[in-house]
Amino acid sequence: MNVLRCVALCAGFAAVAAWAGEEKVQLQPGPGLDKVRQNCNTCHSLDYIPLNSPFLDHKGWEATVVKMKKAFGAPIKDDDVQPIADYLAAHYGKR
Repeated sequence: MNVLRCVALCAGFAAVAAWAGEEKVQLQPGPGLDKVRQNCNTCHSLDYIPLNSPFLDHKGWEATVVKMKKAFGAPIKDDDVQPIADYLAAHYGKR
């Protein structure tokens, strides 16, 4: 009986882990989206992007990406910082 409980528990954890990896928000298509998915989704949900969009203009998005890289240690390549900021500002920037 304990083996069956263990198997059921492990299966439940596996299902939750698989669900947690799914993208919950559909981001707008555009240049730089691939870099956003590659870089931002490794540390946090992409749900944060539309949540912050009313507050950040291009300069704000750029500062946020740099902060993620330098202050929080996000593994973002230097060459990816500007395309990510450009995408975020173009599609989710304060207007």
